[in-house]
Amino acid sequence: MQKNNPNKDILFFDESRFGTKTKTGLAWFKKGSRTRVKVKLGFKNFYIYSAVNPANGKHFSLLLPSVNSECLNIFLEELSKTFTDEFILIMDGAGWHKSKALVVPRNIQIVLLPPYCPELNPVEKLWKYVKDNTIKNKVFEILSDLEDEVCQFLFELETDVVRGICGSC
Repeated sequence: MQKNNPNKDILFFDESRFGTKTKTGLAWFKKGSRTRVKVKLGFKNFYIYSAVNPANGKHFSLLLPSVNSECLNIFLEELSKTFTDEFILIMDGAGWHKSKALVVPRNIQIVLLPPYCPELNPVEKLWKYVKDNTIKNKVFEILSDLEDEVCQFLFELETDVVRGICGSC
């Protein structure tokens, strides 16, 4: 593998938790009316792992049950099958991102961000966009309904939208 190729694509990676606990947020309502938003407290959740190329908007996401080296290995393997050319994957320094159990496919070169700098990762903007458009002010009684909603949204997410959200970092 040629590590010095200056033409490699650069992707950014992160994972985010999605759960049945309601995410409340601002919304427009008729002036003078008192608003009511149903809220559900809960701890059932799943994680979305995503990698994006902010330059061209190409992205890849995978739903996984937790955050650990085993799940990250699954994600990296699937990502390497989707982006078959050599590329750089930039991510934060979470423990499972640096684990000895991590198996990095040959076409991926991992670069870690400096500690405590989430603002340097464009995927953080993607999480806000996805959550604002899928779970904000909604109640999901069943985890599978939430999984379906988030996965469908990500599946339909166009590269132009991703480039607009993540490319302005």
